[in-house]
Amino acid sequence: MIILFLLVLAFFAAVGLTGWLRRYALASHLIDIPNARSSHTLPTPRGGGLAIVAVFLASLPIFYAVGDLPWADVAAFVGAGGLVASVGFLDDRGHVSVRWRLLAHFLAAAWVLWCLGGMPAVVATDSIWGRGLLTGAGLLYLVWLLNLYNFMDGIDGLAGLEAFSVCLGGALLYGTGGHSGSLLVLAAAAAGFLYWNLPPAKIFMGDGGSGFLGILLGIFSLQAAWVSPQFFWSWLILLGVFIVDATWTLLRRWCQGDKVYQAHRSHAYQYAARAYGHRLVSLVVMAINVLWLLPIALWVSSGLSAGFGLALAYIPLLGLAVVFKAGAKEGGG
Repeated sequence: MIILFLLVLAFFAAVGLTGWLRRYALASHLIDIPNARSSHTLPTPRGGGLAIVAVFLASLPIFYAVGDLPWADVAAFVGAGGLVASVGFLDDRGHVSVRWRLLAHFLAAAWVLWCLGGMPAVVATDSIWGRGLLTGAGLLYLVWLLNLYNFMDGIDGLAGLEAFSVCLGGALLYGTGGHSGSLLVLAAAAAGFLYWNLPPAKIFMGDGGSGFLGILLGIFSLQAAWVSPQFFWSWLILLGVFIVDATWTLLRRWCQGDKVYQAHRSHAYQYAARAYGHRLVSLVVMAINVLWLLPIALWVSSGLSAGFGLALAYIPLLGLAVVFKAGAKEGGG
């Protein structure tokens, strides 16, 4: 009953707070003006993702008090999530240079690994060099996941629906234990934000919200790996749409000599949205998450080879990225 009450409260709090943030953004002229790289055509307020930030962080003392979250996990969420959301909001308000944003992102990732006791051994390694490489890989993984979530927040509803469906999938991995309660609260907060963000969006998430979701989902995946290494691979499968689209797009742009840090609209989901509309693309991504990736993730968590599961999940997604010309210059193939 307590968790049900928290979920209802989180949903309505996110709905109300997002509405307030929309009024604040309009009054403060915090507006996303369309340009040549935009996927929208109308000026729209941004920064609504801070409602997710506030609702989730407010729930943490409750989970700590009832013993569902240890202090180290709370510190990881608050320290890393708060830093990333703050830098993202400052970037929404004005502009924070790439170097300072990346510095904040690496500091947030390092804080997470320190709080959680390092990178869990998702692959067997006993040497000091192996543990060092694993820690370095953990830093890059968290920073990449944080940034790719920002890259993939480019059409109405997509980032919110991804968070909602992935959190529900992550909770199913745990059953009634683990971090299922905090995952469900994050899903409820994302659902409340979606009340305002589903196509046509009345407010955008903003970098503060998308970066926060990216680092949080990274933290959840590492927490899962400490429970069982198989769970980590299951999380990579749950996040497959975002990981494959963003990574393939980045690699292709890099090979073409494009400035990979420069804003663009050449992700597969952006090409698809221009052809079929924001609503259909966002709903199809959620359907892929629930009907394709979630069953494979659960299968891997119950003993299927992680390599086979990743291949089974990712190869069709890579095919879609190629079909929709991810990374290609507009007008190119």
